[in-house]
Amino acid sequence: CVSSYETTSSEDSSGEEDQDEVEEVDSSEPELEQGEESGTAQEEAAAAGEQGDGVQAEVAAGSKEPDARQVLMVLYQEWFRVSSQKDSQAETVTLYLREVGYHTPTLLRYIVNLADGNGNMALHYSVSHSNFSVVKLLLDTGLCEVDHQNKAGYTAIMLAALTAAESPEDMEVARQLLRMGKINARASQSGQTALMLAVSHGRTMMAQVLLDCSADVNIQDQDGSTALMCACEHGHTEIAKTLLDRPECDISLTDKDGHTALAVAMKASHSDMVELLKARADPATVTDPTAPL
Repeated sequence: CVSSYETTSSEDSSGEEDQDEVEEVDSSEPELEQGEESGTAQEEAAAAGEQGDGVQAEVAAGSKEPDARQVLMVLYQEWFRVSSQKDSQAETVTLYLREVGYHTPTLLRYIVNLADGNGNMALHYSVSHSNFSVVKLLLDTGLCEVDHQNKAGYTAIMLAALTAAESPEDMEVARQLLRMGKINARASQSGQTALMLAVSHGRTMMAQVLLDCSADVNIQDQDGSTALMCACEHGHTEIAKTLLDRPECDISLTDKDGHTALAVAMKASHSDMVELLKARADPATVTDPTAPL
């Protein structure tokens, strides 16, 4: 079960990209860990702060209507500056959208769903920054294409599975996002679901929320791994218990190497996990502490 969050690089970008894309920011892929100041492609791109310059110059140079195109590109660049920074404020985003809606209402949906060269929208950025006030604002527009995958094949829901949503307000926004999209969508490069990502990275609370929102516990990724196998590999015993509490959780499934979750736990030498799965596989092996000696 792959634990790292994969991203794309900017090597295959060109000046012929659609006008709704802004300049890609080359990024090496780090994991999105709770409390990190940086580390995702989204954070690095947002920190760069100048995502649209390259495309703006190329488009303006080759356009027959340079003035109109330049205005659009400025709008797009400003949108990412306003909406996609770590410190972006919902009030500022609201003002921007009101202005766009007032002057050019037909552009509003297009702006909200604008993707940069890596395929990341403002929703991807705000989720990865755990900026849930902006996430809620974007969702409340009713215009957000929440199932849009970036070039690495990740949706905002998958990124939400990795975030540090802790307060009740943040978790409610996360639930709103999960209810609006395809919770069991698979990342195109790995076949992993949001639940697998949450489990692999030890996001206990988020894993529970995903399960409460009908995440499928038995989906297998491209290697045949399930969420339970991910928990077994990484030693997340409490999350494994949460998964096993689901009556539909199938511990007999095997990955492409023919390994069950128990075999994965044994290979990783996680003794607590091994005992947990053995007890689940054969209840007769569990010692009753109330039984007479």
